[in-house]
Amino acid sequence: MNRIPLLFLFFTLTLNCLSQRETDTAAYPVKPFQLGEVIITGTIDREMIGTNELHRYNAQDVSSSLGILPSITLSNLGPRNESAVYLRGFDIRSIPVFVDGIPVYVPYDGYMDLARFTTYDVSKIDVSKGFSSMMYGANTLGGAINLVGMKPSYPLEISAKTGIMSGNGYDARLNLGSKMGKVYIQAGFSVLNREFVPMSAGFDTSALENNHRRDNSYRKDVKGSLKIGYASNSTDEYTINYIISHGSKGNPVYLGDDNTVRVRYWDWPYWDKQSVYFISKTAIGQKSFLKARLFFDEFKNKLRSYDDNSYTTQIKGYSFNSYFKDYTLGGNLEFSRDAGKNNTLRFSAHLKNDNHSEHNEGEPAIHIADNTVSISFESVYKPVSKLTLIPGVGYNVRYSLEAENYNSADQTITDMPGNSNDAFNAQLAAYYQFSNAFSTNFNVAYKNRFATMKDRYSYRLGVAIPNPDLTSESALNLELAANLTVAEKLKLRPELFYSRLYNTIQPVDNVLDDLSQMQNTGSSRFTGADLSLIYQPYKSFRLYAVYSYIQRDNLSNPELLFTDVPENKVFVSAEFTFAEKLTVQLSGEYNSERFNASDGSRISPAFAIANAEISYRFAGFMDAEFGVNNLLDNNYTLDEGYPEMGRNLYAALHFNFHK
Repeated sequence: MNRIPLLFLFFTLTLNCLSQRETDTAAYPVKPFQLGEVIITGTIDREMIGTNELHRYNAQDVSSSLGILPSITLSNLGPRNESAVYLRGFDIRSIPVFVDGIPVYVPYDGYMDLARFTTYDVSKIDVSKGFSSMMYGANTLGGAINLVGMKPSYPLEISAKTGIMSGNGYDARLNLGSKMGKVYIQAGFSVLNREFVPMSAGFDTSALENNHRRDNSYRKDVKGSLKIGYASNSTDEYTINYIISHGSKGNPVYLGDDNTVRVRYWDWPYWDKQSVYFISKTAIGQKSFLKARLFFDEFKNKLRSYDDNSYTTQIKGYSFNSYFKDYTLGGNLEFSRDAGKNNTLRFSAHLKNDNHSEHNEGEPAIHIADNTVSISFESVYKPVSKLTLIPGVGYNVRYSLEAENYNSADQTITDMPGNSNDAFNAQLAAYYQFSNAFSTNFNVAYKNRFATMKDRYSYRLGVAIPNPDLTSESALNLELAANLTVAEKLKLRPELFYSRLYNTIQPVDNVLDDLSQMQNTGSSRFTGADLSLIYQPYKSFRLYAVYSYIQRDNLSNPELLFTDVPENKVFVSAEFTFAEKLTVQLSGEYNSERFNASDGSRISPAFAIANAEISYRFAGFMDAEFGVNNLLDNNYTLDEGYPEMGRNLYAALHFNFHK
């Protein structure tokens, strides 16, 4: 913790300047970029994390941000050192990630390392569970996650942070915004760097890890963003957006008890992403508008496999350099019209062109390409003042354009069979407002997810047979929920949910000799409940708590267990504020045990962790914070054999100014 970023100098100079003049420097909420939102209506509840929560819990990336929500379970894909989440039992392939409504999930396998998505230029994170807007397009089987950017409201806005953390780490960000009449500009830059993960004192060292600094656990993420917008009037708006990020990370080795798990000496010298997109909204008369999105999203990375823990030589048969490059071109049009006093209609059309290429060093690249087309309809209808009905239907089709295979034995590239698949989606929500203090909603949604390129074409390192004819998975999602306010101090939201999954894509063993194949053979059932509450009896005290329960049953293969999601999760946070300047926050989380292998051979035991933070606001525009995560220094895992961080500290300065 011996680095001091250059932004500290920026803070000092700015403080000197502001101390000599009187300005409006009160803290302000960051304004969301509304064109980037995908919202059905304000009456349908969805989980949202805003800038206050991102600040309150020192959430540096998307994965660490989402853990405070009900139904969300954090997971760690240890063999690839990827942070991911499960939403009501659905993995990240079924809850695609969007930025300002633009799909940014990796086309090849649908996965995303959410730790690579830092939150320094994000105004809020919207999470839709089961019932999500048809305007998102295809593959929202279990919901959707949308990262919404910032938009300036003043002629000058400055938001900055500089901080240090355990593991010889630091982070820094600078966001600048300006609204000048009809034109606005928003720019951001951030860096997050840590040399190693500190382990708990209870961690047992071994021949593979002989100290409490986790080997090969470094990370670095640098990100820049730029938004230029033009609002010609109160209804019409046009923006061009650019986001670029460079990441690099190590991959700590497996330290568990399963002798069948191979130790990998891997790292990623680059994990890079860039997105360029245009979003516009244009009024057509007084009752209609047209919203358009055009986008280009690119992802590329390099994976290095080494001989041993020196991470220097690549001589052995399992050593290689692998290169991936994916990009997506696409766009969508959304037409909305007020069809009478109590009805709003929305139509959308999406086209998404996905391209993937990969090769090992010294070999030619192979290419896979798909097109996905979606047409959707949605309505918000109020037959009476207290009742809102929201029906929606959608039709999606995916067809392959190209699929190549490389045979290393004879060094030839051949074409694999093409294929196509279509799917129908439908949903209905009913929302009833009994009073200002009590409302309820019932949602039913039938959604699909197309098989990914990897599902259809991967040989999985020689142990599987491709299956180009895989069809989409489907799920029927039901939810019954309520919002209750008691004496304006206590807010409760109980939720019951049920999902039935059909045609689940899963491996079938011994299809040909000892080779497996991905097939549509799975049927399963997810059942659970969530309860969240906010209790604020005084302005100076706030209690937030969530409890989630889920039971996942594999109906087609009961002997195969679902992995990486605990049956029970509890998160509690208590916040105390003194003299409107000093804030103390205590939080804790409990997870019951989870299976990490479908045969039950690997298990992460139940765990509980506690965190604490103290923050102090100096002059309305600046605050300092100091915090401790994993306060009790517990040794725990999310993925057996890959221990999580022990007690770790952080300190930061935040600066917000607008004029």
